[in-house]
Amino acid sequence: MVRNGHLTDLSPLARRYARARLWWLNREDPLKAQAALLHKLVRRARHTHFGRTHGFDRITDVGSYQRRIPVRPYSEFWSDWWQPHYPDLFGQTWPGRIPYFAMTSGTTTGRSKHIPYTEDMRTAARRGFIDLLCHHLLHRPQSRVLGGGALGLVGPVDLDQAANGVGTGAVSAITAGSVPRWLGDRLLPPPEIAALTDWQEKVRKLAPLSLRSDLRFMGGSPNWMLIFLDEVARASGTPEGRLKDWYPNLELIVHGGVNFAPYRQRFADLMRGGHAETREIYSASEGVFAYADRGDGGGMRLHLDGQVFFEFVPKDQIGTKSPERFWLGNAQTGVDYALVVTTAAGLWSYVVGDVVRLVDLAPPRLLVVGRVGNDLSVFGEHLIEAELAGALSAAAEENGLSIRDYCVGPVRNGRRNHHHYLVETTGVRPPGSSRALAQSIDRNLQARNEDYAELRKNDLALSPPEVEFVPPNGFVNWMKKRRGLGGQFKVPRIINDLDLLSDIRAVALHPRPEEHANNA
Repeated sequence: MVRNGHLTDLSPLARRYARARLWWLNREDPLKAQAALLHKLVRRARHTHFGRTHGFDRITDVGSYQRRIPVRPYSEFWSDWWQPHYPDLFGQTWPGRIPYFAMTSGTTTGRSKHIPYTEDMRTAARRGFIDLLCHHLLHRPQSRVLGGGALGLVGPVDLDQAANGVGTGAVSAITAGSVPRWLGDRLLPPPEIAALTDWQEKVRKLAPLSLRSDLRFMGGSPNWMLIFLDEVARASGTPEGRLKDWYPNLELIVHGGVNFAPYRQRFADLMRGGHAETREIYSASEGVFAYADRGDGGGMRLHLDGQVFFEFVPKDQIGTKSPERFWLGNAQTGVDYALVVTTAAGLWSYVVGDVVRLVDLAPPRLLVVGRVGNDLSVFGEHLIEAELAGALSAAAEENGLSIRDYCVGPVRNGRRNHHHYLVETTGVRPPGSSRALAQSIDRNLQARNEDYAELRKNDLALSPPEVEFVPPNGFVNWMKKRRGLGGQFKVPRIINDLDLLSDIRAVALHPRPEEHANNA
C-alpha cells in the first residue's frame, strides 16, 4: 500500500496477526495435525489412478498407509506415473490437472526434474513465509520490517506453457503469482528487471536501484546474495561498506538452499553495526518444509500447515527394499534421516534427497545435514556435508578468510589419496593461506569425525587435504557455462564424480580473459 508516494508501515497490523497466528500454532498438536493431514490427502486422491492402484479406500491410519505405499525416488515417479502423460497429468497421482511443474536442475547431477506443483502448494508456500515473518515480528517488538521495501533474489519469473493450462519453470516463477498484494507494492526487483534472463545483467541493474530504496527485508540463497552485495558495494562506491551503510533500516535476511555455515562469518561482518538478523527457510521444489522460529542455527520448525506429511527413513536404508519408516509419532531426535514427503501435489512417500536431523519434537524442529548418497566416503571417512561445511567455516574464521563458494572431491593417487578443495574467497588473502586453510580444515574435521581422524593417523590411509583458491567469479563462470545463474542453481558441494571435479577446476581456475573483463 502506497500513500503520498510513501509505503505505509504495515508492521503494527502484522504484529497483531502474528500474535494470533503463533498462539494457534503453539496450541497445535503436531501428531494429530500430521495424522489428520495424511487422512485428508488420501481421501482427496482416492479416485486417482494412483489411489485406486494402491487401495486408498482401505487406508485408515499412518500404519496402513506405510504398508500400502512404498518409498519412491523421483526417477520411479517420473518413469511410472508422470512421464507417460507429461505434460497433461490429469487424475494420475492427484485429482484434476496438474497446473504447474517446478523445474529443478538437481544439485549433484545437474539433470532436470519436473516436480508437480498445485495451487494448494502455492498457498502453503506463501503461508510458510508469513509464519517465518510472524516469528520475526514477535522476536523484535519494535520491528518496522513492513515499513519499507523487500528484495527477493529469486530465479526466473517467467513460466513456459508446456500444454494448455500447464506452466513449467522455476519454483520462483510459480510462486511469483501468489505474492500477497500487500507485499507486491514494496517488492524488488520490479517486473522489467525480474524478467531479465541474464542474471549478471539483472544484478547490475538491481544493485543501484536497491540503494535508492528503503529496504527492510532481503531474501535469497546466501552465496548469490553475497555476489549481489559485492555489486552493491561497487555501485555505492564504498567497497568496504556494510549493510548499515547501504540499507540503514534493513531488519531481516532470509536465506536457504545451501548450508549457511561457510557464509555465516561474512554475513556477520556485513551486518555489524546494523540491526538485521538472519532466518533460514527450508524451501524446495516440492514445497516449504520448515522455517527458523529461533535464532540462527537453532533448527527450523516444521511447517505443519504446509500440505506436507513428513516421514523419516534412516539414511543408510534408502534404496533398500523395505526400509524402516518413521513419522513424528515415533521418530527420534539426533538421528540422521532421509526426508520423505507426501504432498497435495500427488507426491506419495517421495524421497526428497535431503538428510535431516530432528533436534526437537515439541514443536518438531530439524536441521538439514546433507544429501542422500552424497557424503564424502571414498576412503571410508564417512563425512557428511554438515561436517564439511562446519569445518570449513571454522577454518576460514581461524585464518581470517571470507568464503564465497567452495566444493570438495576425492583424489585417488596411490599412497597420496586426499581431499581436494576448490575455495573462492573475498578480500585479500595473506601469503600461505591455502596451506594454512588446509591444515585448519584437517584439524577441524578430525575433531568432528572419528572415522576421518582414524584414517589420518600418520598419513597412512589418507594424506592431508589440499586447498586451491579459485579466482574471483570462477564458480560463477562455471555455473554460467554449465548450468545457469541465479538462486535456483547451486554449485555442488561434494563431488565424487572425478570428471565433474576436473571440469569445475578447469573452468573455474582458468577463465578466459574476456570473462575477467565481464566480471570486473
